[in-house]
Amino acid sequence: MEKRDKRSRHLAAISLAIMGVGFLAMIPFQDSLIGKLLMGGFEAGLVGGLADWFAVTALFRHPMGIPIPHTALLPKNRDKVTRALINMLENDWLTKESIMEKFKQIHILDKIFETVEKELHSESVKNSIQAFSLDVVKKIDVERFAPTIEQEIKGFLLSADASAFLQKASSHILSKEYDSAAFDYVLQETEKWASQPEAKMVLGKLGKQAIDTTEADGLLKFAIQSFSNMITEEKVGNILQSFILKRMKNLQQDDNRYRHMILDKIRKELGNLNDREALMAEIQTWKNKMVEEMDLTRQIKDVLSKAKDRGIAFIEKDSFVDDTVTPVVKKFIEEIKADNEKVTAIESWIHAKIAGLIERNHSKIGKLVRENLDKLDTETLIDMMENNVGKDLQWIRVNGAVCGFLIGIGLTIFKLLVM
Repeated sequence: MEKRDKRSRHLAAISLAIMGVGFLAMIPFQDSLIGKLLMGGFEAGLVGGLADWFAVTALFRHPMGIPIPHTALLPKNRDKVTRALINMLENDWLTKESIMEKFKQIHILDKIFETVEKELHSESVKNSIQAFSLDVVKKIDVERFAPTIEQEIKGFLLSADASAFLQKASSHILSKEYDSAAFDYVLQETEKWASQPEAKMVLGKLGKQAIDTTEADGLLKFAIQSFSNMITEEKVGNILQSFILKRMKNLQQDDNRYRHMILDKIRKELGNLNDREALMAEIQTWKNKMVEEMDLTRQIKDVLSKAKDRGIAFIEKDSFVDDTVTPVVKKFIEEIKADNEKVTAIESWIHAKIAGLIERNHSKIGKLVRENLDKLDTETLIDMMENNVGKDLQWIRVNGAVCGFLIGIGLTIFKLLVM
């Protein structure tokens, strides 16, 4: 660019020099017809070239350094030129409306999706996602989160209504007939225990003690003492063991009336739990006390630490991004693309945000232009302008010389014809 500008400047100077040399060279030959024609042409070309040189130079600086009035127009009017340029940019070329209209023609969401889908498979993006995920997980402060989580858990448990929970539990037990199963389990376990030799010994011992310690008067006392002398702990144990085992067997039968009486009583008690306000209040108090005395911090820290370690190991796998992140992102994009209403809503939201940014920052275009122009001194700015439009300006000088030369020849012919 600089070389081409220098060539155009040299060409303008050469054209002016040719006109001057030609004018001087034709002075001795001005008596001949050809001499008069060429001298008139060179004279007019010299005047035209000098006039255009003066005009072009006057735009940027004082011709020959002489402060002639109405020269060096651009340096003198730099502030006006800057304001005019800013005004033209803001109000003619880059208006808010024109910028917004251009943005409305761009499907920004499609461009975003296209870029994401393309870059998601690049190694640099994969490494960045993996590094970012690792950084996030590693920065999780287990010590800091554990007390907060414990407080939340306790708050939830304290606010929970024990009566409502018990009512739901009892309703579920009754609907699934867990009461009958539980009753059978108790009977079976009791039967297992009672059938053991150790149980017979315990029952015999307890039965014999009960007989020996029974208080009575008169004939009843005599009868009890006589019976106690005749029976041993082993016999009492056999009697009680046999009695219990038989009753356990009977109570396990579906048609046993005592079984139905006991189950009916159990079901009635379970169904009326909420009516027992004192019991519910006591259970609620017991529950709150137990929750308040719980110390879950250590257990929560252990759980969080293990979860953190597992998360780090999972993210460090080479397949983490391809197997976990990429499918999620693609599915998210496909779901949005399939919903035209959602796409329209997101596009409208993006355009609204852009419109807000343009509205708030449009004036900064002019400020940015002014700041950049103010950073340049006048001489540098003039040089930049000359380098960008200098070629055309230098051709004005060349054209002035050439046109002047042709016009001079024409005027000389006209004078010869008239005179």
